[in-house]
Amino acid sequence: MAGVERAVVRIRVFTPLLRVHGELRVREMWSLGGDSHPAYQAELKFDRLRYRMLPYIYTLAGEATHHAGTIMRPLVMDFAADSAARDLTDEYMFGPAFLVAPITAYKARSRSVYLPKSEGWYDFWTGKAVAAGTRVDAAAPYDAIPVYVKAGSIVPFGPELQYTGEKPADPLTLYVYAGANGAFTLYEDQGATYDYEKGAFSRIPIQWAEASGTLTIGKRQGGFPEMPKERTIQVVLCSKDKPTGFRFEPAPAKSAHYTGEAVVLKLR
Repeated sequence: MAGVERAVVRIRVFTPLLRVHGELRVREMWSLGGDSHPAYQAELKFDRLRYRMLPYIYTLAGEATHHAGTIMRPLVMDFAADSAARDLTDEYMFGPAFLVAPITAYKARSRSVYLPKSEGWYDFWTGKAVAAGTRVDAAAPYDAIPVYVKAGSIVPFGPELQYTGEKPADPLTLYVYAGANGAFTLYEDQGATYDYEKGAFSRIPIQWAEASGTLTIGKRQGGFPEMPKERTIQVVLCSKDKPTGFRFEPAPAKSAHYTGEAVVLKLR
C-alpha cells in the first residue's frame, strides 16, 4: 500500500489542494523507511516540487477567485475542436500549461498518453519536444508520472521552501516553452488575510514572442504592503533545439533585476 499512497501524492501535486493525512496508520514521510528509502525520496521530490510551483498555483487560485477561473479541468475545455481529446477521461489540464496523465495501475511503469492538437508539447521532466495530435508511450518511473507542458507556456517557479510563508518568491524562475507565442500574468497578494478583497494584490504580465525570441516582463500592476519591491527573475528557455527539463537547480539563460518596471529579455 505504501507504493499506492506515494503514487497518490505524485498525482495530488498537480491538483488544487494537496493533503496527505489519515488515521488508520502513520503517513508521515519519515515513517516510510528512512531518508534513503525510495518511497521517502519520491515523496520528498514531489513535496519540493509543489512548493517550487507555488507562484504558478497561487496565480491559478487568484484567477479562480477574481475571475471564476478553473485550476484543474478536462481536456475538452482547452481542446474542444480536437475530437480525440473530447472523450478522454484519464488525462487533465492543471492550469493552462500542464497536461497530467495519472498512473492508476499498480506497479505500472508506463502508459499511453494522448497529446491534443496544438503548437506542440514538451516532456516536463526531460524537456524533449513531442508532436501534438499523437499518442506516446510515456515512461512512469517509480518517482515520476507523465507530465507534459504545452508549447507557448510560461511557468513561474519560486525558491526552495520549508513552508508556504517562509520567504517571498525571490528569485523567481520563469520556464519558457518555445514553439508558440505565450502569455502569463503572475498574481500575488499577502497570502494570509482577506486584504485581496479590498484590492491589495499585484499582477505582473509576462509575454513571449516566438518570432523574435523575446520575453517581456511587464510593468507591475497594483500592489500590497508586503510585496517584494524588487527581485531577481531568472529565465530558462526550453525549445526543440535545446530541450531543458525541470531542475531544482536551474541554469538560467538570462537573469534580470526587476523593480516593477518593464524588462525585455532577448533569449535567442
